[in-house]
Amino acid sequence: MPKVKVNDIQICYEVKGKGFPLVMITGLGGNLNGWDPRLVEGLSKEFELVMFDNRGAGRTDISDKEYTIKLFADDTAGLMNVLGISRAHILGLSMGGMIAQELVLNHSEKVAKLVLCSTFCGGSKGVQCSKEVASILTAGTSASSKEEWSRMVLPIVLTQDFAKEHPDFVDSLFQRASKYPISLAAYMRQLNAIGNLDTYGRLQQIKVPTFILHGRQDVLIPPENGSILAEAIPNAKLVYFDKSAHMLAEEMKEVINVLTEFLL
Repeated sequence: MPKVKVNDIQICYEVKGKGFPLVMITGLGGNLNGWDPRLVEGLSKEFELVMFDNRGAGRTDISDKEYTIKLFADDTAGLMNVLGISRAHILGLSMGGMIAQELVLNHSEKVAKLVLCSTFCGGSKGVQCSKEVASILTAGTSASSKEEWSRMVLPIVLTQDFAKEHPDFVDSLFQRASKYPISLAAYMRQLNAIGNLDTYGRLQQIKVPTFILHGRQDVLIPPENGSILAEAIPNAKLVYFDKSAHMLAEEMKEVINVLTEFLL
């Protein structure tokens, strides 16, 4: 994968497909290999996808700066500049959706349309996950085998039924997640950045067309957060997926359809 200098780091990225650019921002600990292949295949038929590893994750440099969601957003804007992308649709999943909020709030001229998936605004208005789920977040990177990883991580990103019925998807997810693992130090710094997020008081400043997607079975970022974002962002559109958990994998065909309809 190519790398480019952005701010003080080298960012690893990939471009796939042709069309209007769609920058895809991944979540906590994730890297560009973590995207659902069905989503990548579906969206790349209509758009030029720009996927990358956030600071500290995958093959992107760690750096010694304090991690903030705004810093990640500035990295995203910088990557767009280096790649010659003046304006793009922005899609963020989980922490990526938090980064996308800061991106549009601080670099609105770069955002054509905004998609926020399985994410929240943080602060006092954000609905947090349970203590049990939170404990998994801090322990998830310590899994030493596929079995331990499946026991710890799968219940907070997929529904139990989907995981049981789609073992090939689970195998692929594990292989992609374990290929370029994030260090514990960088993971905790990303997690700390999420803990300091609070965009709620600024969300009314978002003027670009905004689409919010959330699974009703999401235990990592509870589904109430979708409604909170939709009510705070002017004219935002919200779609819930009744059978889906955090990754929206359970209804990916429908996700691709509504995303394509919104973005075209």
